[in-house]
Amino acid sequence: MPKRYGVKEKDQVVAHIIDQVLTGRLRSGHRIDRNAIAAVLGVSRVPVQEAMVQLEHDGIVSTRYHRGAFVERFDEATLAEHHELYGVLNGMVSARAATDPSADLLTEIDDALHHMRGGKSRLDFHQSCQRFRDVVNNACAGPRLHAAIRASQWFAASDFWLTYPRVRAEFLPTYQQEAAAIRDRDPAGARTACVERSDLMATIMIAELTRRGVLGGAGG
Repeated sequence: MPKRYGVKEKDQVVAHIIDQVLTGRLRSGHRIDRNAIAAVLGVSRVPVQEAMVQLEHDGIVSTRYHRGAFVERFDEATLAEHHELYGVLNGMVSARAATDPSADLLTEIDDALHHMRGGKSRLDFHQSCQRFRDVVNNACAGPRLHAAIRASQWFAASDFWLTYPRVRAEFLPTYQQEAAAIRDRDPAGARTACVERSDLMATIMIAELTRRGVLGGAGG
């Protein structure tokens, strides 16, 4: 697998492991082969170990002394919990933005929405959504909240959405709702938009991963 330039090697390893979990190649209790991951991604063991530390901190893997790293429980409840945290934490930031939005913030939000509407591919839409989120979070979240959001976003902000055909139709209205709430100085509305979007993301992802056999049954 070629390296993704511009992406930290540690984050590349994390994304690879998340993809393995979401595709069912790694399941609850599976041992993670660090040497195999390093070989597949063409990286040293250092970023692999850094990724294990990050993933353990975020509740996705657990390490056992002299035994290695193992995938933590991954089921419907776990996936829903990650999304719930993601929605609540982003809702906190969005509510702050709605309290007293600057002219620059509103301009950047509108520009991100413009690209969401006009993008030619799911990748374009995905990147525009991330830009919207970054604009709000960079303006209104402190370091501790930033760290908490990063820890909750691995499943919520995954590449799964690049394969979901209705991503724009399902999610563009929720970003428009959030932007309108920020513009109208409606913190409760901004918070609600984030929480409802994450709930919708969890519902869709759980249904699709169940259909694919990743969740449910003996391995879910």
